[in-house]
Amino acid sequence: MAGSDDVRVATVADVERMLDWAAAEGWNPGLDDARAFRAADPGGFFTSWRGGAPVAAISVVRYDSSFGFLGLYLVRPEWRGRGVGLALWREALARRPAALVGLDGVVAQQANYVKSGFRLAYRNIRFGGTAPVAAKAGANAGQVAAAQLDFDRVAAYDRRCFPAPRPDFLHRWVAPGKGAAYVAMAEGRVAGMGVIRACRQGFKIGPLFADDERTADAIFRGLCAQAPGAAIFLDVPEPHVAACRLAQRHGLAPVFETARMYSGAPPAIDLARVFGVTTLELG
Repeated sequence: MAGSDDVRVATVADVERMLDWAAAEGWNPGLDDARAFRAADPGGFFTSWRGGAPVAAISVVRYDSSFGFLGLYLVRPEWRGRGVGLALWREALARRPAALVGLDGVVAQQANYVKSGFRLAYRNIRFGGTAPVAAKAGANAGQVAAAQLDFDRVAAYDRRCFPAPRPDFLHRWVAPGKGAAYVAMAEGRVAGMGVIRACRQGFKIGPLFADDERTADAIFRGLCAQAPGAAIFLDVPEPHVAACRLAQRHGLAPVFETARMYSGAPPAIDLARVFGVTTLELG
């Protein structure tokens, strides 16, 4: 039955629909995510159609031959348990091959991902809470808007914290339609970076990358100053104790978790600098 599926590369409108489906599942995507997501890999988003209607979706963003990331794996409720999703999963991975593929899956599906060859690396914990109503004086000290800095320097720092270059995605991600992106400077060098973006509910901060906890805290406060009193969310790698401590220090509490899994050995990135994941959908 699954063999009769019509698998198509997603259009812009299709990606927007995928994010609507994600919102219905409680994933709370950003208001401007479709533009940046698709820029990462226009050929990496897929929909499966039956009878002229979309029934499933998935993304396998191929950053380069060495690394890809799987996300937005969604099947319409009435089509679940009928092989549609698994067929699309296999087709998408075949079309966007990479030496290593990562994903952030819901914990309930972890056993199924293991069957497909993925192994748990660690958990990502989503912390949620309220941004401070009054930003502390000097919250943005030592920080500049990402748009004011040479992009290559921003991209170089991002590359220390992510397994592959992603310039097309990053260009758009650090210019959110509603939000802000800051880079922390120390003695003329980049010491951290962060983005806050408006979502269906509140705001998400990600990435939050920094050389140390103090710098991460300063960037966090600067970003929160853009959304005082709003709901905010930060996805933190659980093994990073200082990152979890930062979230809790600002009154955030765990609200959700995912299983970070890879199809092979985890990539060599500087996880100590990852105080907040960029996005669970694209890594």
